[in-house]
Amino acid sequence: MLKKNNKSNSKVFEIIEKEKKRQDSFIELIASENFVSDDVLEAIGSCLTNKYSEGYPANHKSGNRNRYYGGCQYIDELEEYCCDKWKEVFNTNYHVNVQPHSGSSANFAAYMSVLQPNDTILAMSLSNGGHLTHGSPVNFSGKIFNIVSYGTNPSGFIDYVEIYDKILKYKPKLILAGASAYSRIIDFKRIKRSIDKAVEIIRLNGNNDYSPYFMVDMAHIAGLVATGLHPTPFGYADIITTTTHKTLRGARGGLIFCKPELAKKVDSAVFPCCQGGALQNIVAGKAVTAEECCTQEYKDYIEQVVDNSKAMCNEFIQLGYDIVTGGTDNHLFLIDLSRTHPNLTGKMVQDELDKYGITLNKNCVPNEKRSPMQTSGIRIGTPAMTTKGYKEKDFIAVARTIDDIIRNMEQKIEYGQE
Repeated sequence: MLKKNNKSNSKVFEIIEKEKKRQDSFIELIASENFVSDDVLEAIGSCLTNKYSEGYPANHKSGNRNRYYGGCQYIDELEEYCCDKWKEVFNTNYHVNVQPHSGSSANFAAYMSVLQPNDTILAMSLSNGGHLTHGSPVNFSGKIFNIVSYGTNPSGFIDYVEIYDKILKYKPKLILAGASAYSRIIDFKRIKRSIDKAVEIIRLNGNNDYSPYFMVDMAHIAGLVATGLHPTPFGYADIITTTTHKTLRGARGGLIFCKPELAKKVDSAVFPCCQGGALQNIVAGKAVTAEECCTQEYKDYIEQVVDNSKAMCNEFIQLGYDIVTGGTDNHLFLIDLSRTHPNLTGKMVQDELDKYGITLNKNCVPNEKRSPMQTSGIRIGTPAMTTKGYKEKDFIAVARTIDDIIRNMEQKIEYGQE
């Protein structure tokens, strides 16, 4: 066996220790981050990182059977268990693939399972809350596929009428719901009804072969879906992707769920199309995460996440800030600085708060006038600090601290100190 290095002489462990101290001491408000349990960390750092496992378990339901390497009997057992636990988490009979390395790779494989290059995808625009992989021109999604975007109405809510109208106009091969910066309930049932109604009209007009796919990226709200605090996309969507960190509070990685009839296409898209061997140490971390998500403790945690988000959001409203949509139904909310603090960009606020040990991210707001590198807004999420034990009163106190820092920034600009 290889001998352990002396950590005291390793630059790597020196950097890791500095990051650990930062995570321990900073107030973490990035909506897509969280803190995993020691059990998840142990699984990720286990001997499973040594094993190559291209392919799928021998009795895999999709028909893509067998590994390309020997010695996978326990790997097969682990991956099958992981799949079963995630079905339990979401109470579904959908097929699940637990191999995607990330949410982005899950989305890539999902697209490749049912689309061809240049096919049209209808998705939420990045400036209105969508994700990079939902069609940004600098991302694979925008480079490979033809993207048509829908957005929000003047109040910041998803424009469901626009979705319906654009299905009729552009006849997309895939309609995608989901967001990375949207604070309200997404009505998957309504979107599915709009799809079905539009398909009926298109077919009546002579396009009898039109049959689009409905995909949901629930990466941000997966924990709320799992605990019944957000309506489920299961039963409506053909394909559902998610990360396993964020509100699921687990190993960094992705999952793809799909209706059983798409199982072989999805699995073939993950391997061999988009990935090689699965990271079985991460699969183990995902399995531990699924076990944790099945507990009452986890459900209580998610309820607290939402309560904390609403309390903090309401405090910012009381302090005079503009909140996109006027509130939140989930784990995050957006502050639009453009009216109340026109001299400040999201990046300026992000950078200044970092000096005070408060971490959040700049974010575009609806009808954004600034570049994505500057932005007019900031995004705030409550999952990570709720994991650390914060309650409503703690988040209210942090909101007041942030307000003090922002006001001080404005005063410095006013008196020419910046």
